[in-house]
Amino acid sequence: MRVSEYYDALIDAQNDPVNDPEPLREYMDGWDGQAFFDELVLDKRLSVLEVGVGTGRLAVKAAPLCGRLCGIDISPKTAERAKIHLAPFFNAEVICADFMTYGFEEDFDRIYSSLTLMHIKDKAECLHRMVALLKRDGKLVLSIDKSKAERIDFGEFGIEVYPDDPEYIAGLIEKSGLELVRITETAFAYILSAKK
Repeated sequence: MRVSEYYDALIDAQNDPVNDPEPLREYMDGWDGQAFFDELVLDKRLSVLEVGVGTGRLAVKAAPLCGRLCGIDISPKTAERAKIHLAPFFNAEVICADFMTYGFEEDFDRIYSSLTLMHIKDKAECLHRMVALLKRDGKLVLSIDKSKAERIDFGEFGIEVYPDDPEYIAGLIEKSGLELVRITETAFAYILSAKK
């Protein structure tokens, strides 16, 4: 199953994290809660890109805090759901496309991604693309899963993933020319913060 098919199937199964009950939202914060947003340091002057926007779980929190938010996701059904959730925010846009090949026409002050890098085999190329889209003095914030599982299963369907290693990702970030600011460990993830 391809990544887009997997996330389309999640939407068909009524899985939409934006609508999760509070206990599940708190659980998800174990990957990208307040510590993640503390690293982003958003304000109304900033343009922001979320790679792997999903249904907009993080974007609905980020949009009110920045000047412009662009989210990209490869899953058509997920991107459509994100557009619905972000419709109240005049400064938000959702693009349904592959981040690795999409031709952006702008650069961003902040780029963030949570639990998306595990879907990308060529992590060096992905980080290179992110760095290329960062403005001078821009900031990159990533949340990578601690799990070393090579597969994610949800009910009757699943998908292969490429587990992340914080030291390896930190090395790729530094090789890309960014300055690694901090690695923060949360319950389920590592948050890596870097600046251009």
